[in-house]
Amino acid sequence: MADNTASKGREPTRGLAAWCFYDWANSAFPTVIMTFVFAAYFTKGVATDEVTGTSQWGWAVSASAFAIAIVAPVLGAVADRSGRRKPWLLFFTLACAAASAGLWTVEPDTAFVLRALVLVALANFAFELGMVFYNAMLPDLARPDRLGRWSGWGWGLGYFGGLSCLGLVLVGFVQTDAPWFGLQKENAEHLRAVGTIVGVWMIVFAAPLFLMTPDRGERTPLAQAMRSGVVTLIETFRQIRRYREVGKFLIARMIYTDGLNTLFAFGGIYAVGSFGFTFEDLILFGIGINVTAGIGAALFAWADDRLGSKRVIYFSVGSLIVLGGILLVIEGATLFWVFGLALGVFVGPAQSASRSMMARMAPVELRTEMFGLYALSGKATAFLGPALLAMATDMFDSQRAGMATILIFFVGGLALLTTVRESGR
Repeated sequence: MADNTASKGREPTRGLAAWCFYDWANSAFPTVIMTFVFAAYFTKGVATDEVTGTSQWGWAVSASAFAIAIVAPVLGAVADRSGRRKPWLLFFTLACAAASAGLWTVEPDTAFVLRALVLVALANFAFELGMVFYNAMLPDLARPDRLGRWSGWGWGLGYFGGLSCLGLVLVGFVQTDAPWFGLQKENAEHLRAVGTIVGVWMIVFAAPLFLMTPDRGERTPLAQAMRSGVVTLIETFRQIRRYREVGKFLIARMIYTDGLNTLFAFGGIYAVGSFGFTFEDLILFGIGINVTAGIGAALFAWADDRLGSKRVIYFSVGSLIVLGGILLVIEGATLFWVFGLALGVFVGPAQSASRSMMARMAPVELRTEMFGLYALSGKATAFLGPALLAMATDMFDSQRAGMATILIFFVGGLALLTTVRESGR
């Protein structure tokens, strides 16, 4: 095992800053493609109608999540045994960027529905697998007493990265009569271009991590790493039985993360279908919620280190339940703006504090394996959220009914979290 400077009280500050900046790079994908601009374009401009489009989008996201659940556990274990994580991260970053850029070919016609769904599923698959390797780098870089702030700063920077990309789309392609590069609105070229923008954005701004962030030094042949990784994965599942509190936390996190992932994937679609948001409104709202989410993640990063990760998660998810319930019953775009922006404040802390809580709870002798398993929790069942939403939308012919299923995951995850002791034993 390579020398872990963080465990000895030394931090590669420059490398950690570059690690955080990767969040700036890849957050453009979930923000612009999965949540706001392209998701809304698909349901409103490509699919037969918005309800059908919402259902089709949900099944596509579910299919990619199911594939992640099958592949990610093995790759996570291989990452622990193969040594370097950056080559894997580079591969999946490029794959996500390429699939995103391919969305340029999706024209506003139902004949392009299948192409759009396949490209989105592939891009989401690559994005999530990349996050397995990205998250697993944190414990090797940050000191234990600073995990909360680095995790929170990463999430906060990611939100502002998504904000910046949305702002670029707004100024150059949506809220203008003359989109950049001479793109035409008649064939939705100004909206289709967002996939290419996201792809280029990811490649350019991910570069600092690959250039400046240290990676583990050992190199293991891939075949040997694959064999060892499978054995390690089996052993990890056996070992986790000895750490009941860690196991309960992983399950709780998996449940409420399903709700968060589904909220990200369908928030923009809900705003368009139920509150009449235009593409311009959607991008402005996306900018606003990224501002509130970024502020929340940065502020709660300090609370994480001082008050404890569990308290931050509990307060954040509880607030999401309350505000999410309000968003399901209100009428009118103005109220959606007010409570939607407020909800954003608690999204980032719920995610960043979960990452730091896992790092603190994991036994030292199993930290790498446990953290790899943590990175996979929330993905093993990530297909359930979109699938349940799609089923409810179809059954009740209502977007509100579909979105209401998200609260089930928040409540269930929070209920289990109350039983977890942070000691990890």
